[in-house]
Amino acid sequence: MQNIKLTIDKAFGFVSEQAVAGYKAKVAAANADLHNGTGKGNDFLGWLNLPSSIDEAHLADVENTARILRENCEVVVVVGIGGSYLGAKAVIDALSNSFDWLITDRKAPVVVYAGQNIGEDYLYELQELLKTKKFGIISISKSGTTTEPALAFRLLKTQLEEQQGKEAAQKLIVGVTDKARGALRTLATQEGYKTYIIEDNIGGRYSVLSPVGLLPVAVAGFDIRQFVAGAVSMESLCGTETAFKENPAAQYAAVRNELYKAGKKIEILVNFHPKLHFIGEWWKQLYGESEGKDNVGIFPASVDFTSDLHSMGQWIQEGERTIFETVISVNEPNYKKVVPIDAANLDGLNFLAGKRVDEVNKMAELGTMIAHIDGGVPNLKIELPSLNEFYLGQLLYFFEKACGISGYVLGVNPFDQPGVEAYKKNMFALLDKPGFEAESAAIKARI
Repeated sequence: MQNIKLTIDKAFGFVSEQAVAGYKAKVAAANADLHNGTGKGNDFLGWLNLPSSIDEAHLADVENTARILRENCEVVVVVGIGGSYLGAKAVIDALSNSFDWLITDRKAPVVVYAGQNIGEDYLYELQELLKTKKFGIISISKSGTTTEPALAFRLLKTQLEEQQGKEAAQKLIVGVTDKARGALRTLATQEGYKTYIIEDNIGGRYSVLSPVGLLPVAVAGFDIRQFVAGAVSMESLCGTETAFKENPAAQYAAVRNELYKAGKKIEILVNFHPKLHFIGEWWKQLYGESEGKDNVGIFPASVDFTSDLHSMGQWIQEGERTIFETVISVNEPNYKKVVPIDAANLDGLNFLAGKRVDEVNKMAELGTMIAHIDGGVPNLKIELPSLNEFYLGQLLYFFEKACGISGYVLGVNPFDQPGVEAYKKNMFALLDKPGFEAESAAIKARI
């Protein structure tokens, strides 16, 4: 197998190659801090060697649980928020047929999501749909008390028990949770649910290679062994023994920090493949929560090209010059479509006749890169040989490792998220949650 490839030379018109190379010692020290456990947040490094620690017994067990859900469910609801669902959705969406929900001769259940919002209409419509479906639930939460997923799980658990009976429902609910503590662990023990552990030292946004991601991906019918194998290969490639020039995570961390230093405050993750939309959503959480603290950090945004060239393209081309782009490019599509010739040629596209659609897309990609560089936007590029489980495993681990290194270079703890709690405290106070009486009085006096 090949490896995904990072190219950073199109940033060198904006920052010097020498300046980026000057980060060698910094990124090496950051990488060493990760592996030695001597940096900030070192109690959350369980993801670091996770791929290579996954054994045959664990994979077989996950596959067996997925098989049971696949054989007994038309729909499986993944209940979680943030890192508890984004990684799984990113991988499943990237590998699925674009019109998956319309396929009638399915070999795997439809995977849908709940607990990622507090939308009453969303939950009503989901529950209405499930009234006529055989469904199961994968509930993902360390605590079992996070408001959004806990609320959704309460509704769905009740519905499943009413439709299937409590005993049957118990076999169709899987908990992915803490090994010993929390409401979901307590409930799973009481009800006899099949469970998987989220280790204490793995944070949600770094959990895609744990059962948090592996189980839903397996339920959807994809090869988690290849997914893990890709991550294992990238774990090795981004290790402390790899030279800077051969280490994509080290290079990515270095160039983005130098661009930030040069005033590029916003990084836009770009794809030219519509199946990669949720890779961008997963990436935004990973980098936003990891680096956005202490009043520093690159703002992560994402766009889908060429679609967003017809909306955000103008701003990217000529707006404030505080941005750079990281483009994910898929070298070879899974299918082939050739542009036909048309005798009337009313659309003027006969000049494309005989060309593959992907050639048109690649020229749009190249033309956009040139235009944006000319317009003052540095471009980094990540190439995937093709879109499959192996290369997605490489890509996601690459981003995780680079994020850890980059956060240390930036000087922040890339493994905590203290700012996330602010809205929760206000919400609980406004809802008069027991124990928040003082906060409730104070916040209501402000509104």
